[in-house]
Amino acid sequence: NYPAFPEGIEGPELMVKMKAQAERFGTQILNETAVSVDFSGELKKVHTSGKTYEAPAVIIATGSTARWLGLPNEEKFMGKGLSACATCDGFFFRDQDIAVVGGGDTALEEATYLTNFGRKVTLIHRRDELRGSKIMQDRALNHEKIEMAWNSVIDEYVGDDNGNLVGLKLKDTQTGEIRDLPVTGCFIAIGHTPNTEFLEGALKTDENGYLITKDNVTATEIEGVFAAGDVQDHVYRQAITSAGTGCMAAMEAERWLGEKSL
Repeated sequence: NYPAFPEGIEGPELMVKMKAQAERFGTQILNETAVSVDFSGELKKVHTSGKTYEAPAVIIATGSTARWLGLPNEEKFMGKGLSACATCDGFFFRDQDIAVVGGGDTALEEATYLTNFGRKVTLIHRRDELRGSKIMQDRALNHEKIEMAWNSVIDEYVGDDNGNLVGLKLKDTQTGEIRDLPVTGCFIAIGHTPNTEFLEGALKTDENGYLITKDNVTATEIEGVFAAGDVQDHVYRQAITSAGTGCMAAMEAERWLGEKSL
């Protein structure tokens, strides 16, 4: 769903193109993992496993990681019927039977959104009541295309000979009974984890671990440190919105460096 690609483009290919464009204009890209930071001095320090990098300004754009169920064969179905983003992939499941896993607002929103494409949407929840807000519950529970699978968890993903998802084995959390649910799409909507562990509390976060930035900008509470993308955005979580806040952070950092004559 990224603009300028009417036929669509896979995430990895888009990343390669963005990398090549950035390198063309002099960006140095280092394939290292940041393990800790020190933002106490005028020069901010980012420590990797073997080196320390110093700069007056730092932009943190480490994103967030979707939470998965952790089932043994989960990875092989990712992109083959299994997804964590209805907005990204819902279109590919037009007129198909779809499942959504979760019980909060995210799951309810995704299930409702997927009714625009799917023939039927089954919302799978391990309990017999939802956690989401009343308005979202009412919208989902009263929708003619949404069915509930209460007190249920996925016990196994079922694939065809080509490795595509064709169904789920659901386990009743009260009786242990296993039943089959034929679906060709399954969306895991149990939340995301922002990638902020390496910061070790150097910056303020909200109750879910997302970095807090000042109103309408990407600046954090520490001068010269900015945050962009899904590491500070728990609402939209789209490549285009991340690119937008990345642009904001770059412009703000450049202006800040100019004001400081750096």
